[in-house]
Amino acid sequence: GGLRGATVIDALDTLYIMELEEEFQEAKEWVEKSFDLNVNGEASLFEVNIRYIGGLLATYYLTGEEVFKSKALELGEKLLPAFNTPTGIPRGVINLGRQGTRSLFFPCSGMSWSWGWASAGSSILAEFGTLHLEFLHLSELSGNPVFAEKASNPQPGPLHPPGVMNIRRVLNRVEKPQGLYPNFLSPVTGSWVQHHVSIGGLGDSFYEYLIKSWLMSDKKDSEAKKMYDDALEAIEKHLVKKSAGGLTYIAEWRGGILDHKMGHLACFSGGMIALGAQHAAQDRRQRHMELAAEITSTCHESYARSDTKLGPEAFRFDAGSEATATRLSERYYILRPEVVESYMYLWRLTHDPKYRHWGWEVVKALEKHCRVEAGFSGIRDVYTTTPTHDNMQQSFFLAETLKYLYLLFCEDDVLSLEDWVFNTEAHPLPINHTDFKA
Repeated sequence: GGLRGATVIDALDTLYIMELEEEFQEAKEWVEKSFDLNVNGEASLFEVNIRYIGGLLATYYLTGEEVFKSKALELGEKLLPAFNTPTGIPRGVINLGRQGTRSLFFPCSGMSWSWGWASAGSSILAEFGTLHLEFLHLSELSGNPVFAEKASNPQPGPLHPPGVMNIRRVLNRVEKPQGLYPNFLSPVTGSWVQHHVSIGGLGDSFYEYLIKSWLMSDKKDSEAKKMYDDALEAIEKHLVKKSAGGLTYIAEWRGGILDHKMGHLACFSGGMIALGAQHAAQDRRQRHMELAAEITSTCHESYARSDTKLGPEAFRFDAGSEATATRLSERYYILRPEVVESYMYLWRLTHDPKYRHWGWEVVKALEKHCRVEAGFSGIRDVYTTTPTHDNMQQSFFLAETLKYLYLLFCEDDVLSLEDWVFNTEAHPLPINHTDFKA
């Protein structure tokens, strides 16, 4: 998109938590003087929300400095036109520049459209399902209910005319195959476009935001909790499998046929399931903690079975290979955080020292294979000890990978899970311990 400075904004709260004061001040100054929101260009609604708005909100809550709040609110307003669809399910791409203008091609919405590669103009579950945490905070900070209304499920009434179709209402109304949520939904009709279900990319953070919405509301958002519990039950029933070698994994589902692969992105689920298990009934709690530990162990195996001790983008369980990438196109590692994210949650919730040992293996492997002169780079093949670099340092490496590793070795009261919920880019948002206003 036209927005600049993703690395600066994504790294702000990490710098602050790590007490890197000089670098933080330099970054803050950049936000004050050089962060321009009035740019032309396309941007992903999802990425702007989780990286920019999430990063600005978290830094505001950590520091109390107004500049971060005002930039978050200004940017939030620029995202609202994406919701101008017949269902209120937002489209994936927004043009930040042409606010309010009408163009020949988009006479109604003026500036939002769906990803060209998304199935038949559909919106993506992990994108429209990963707005809730940030948008509730935008409403609370601005006093403007419009953000929360877009993201949640208000009751129709004078303030919420029934025409405002909201994300949860649409999702609760649509038929779920076997209780599962497919990855593509039409923003026009509100029905599924095809039946691909994944806990990895395209689906992942939708599930995470259900349990986290409940936690962030101080356990008052019972609708989110029920949606999470029901979804996890369907996932356990239909997607959780055990390999011949005894590894538990979450398969993908294509119209009823299982694809026995797990993406690196799906490795966040160990941490999510452990977090959700803390608040489940006793029998479920134990079962879910075991499931979380098993999935996290499988993801650790995907790292342990590579020559670099870093994990591939996706790994399979078929034809005799387990927890390894069998396709050339899936052997890369782009500094992703999901595996260490689960180590951090499982460490905090069990204090089993193996999670710190596993985390330290990752630190050593990153130093050995990914560190380059100007920072860190992804590698193209985790199965060779002389990997080639892709020459990219993703902003999530500073926002997530390094933050979760740091927290893994901190005391539990640094960003305590009792007081903070991490958005899907690892930006901490405060749990609302007072009555919820939004």
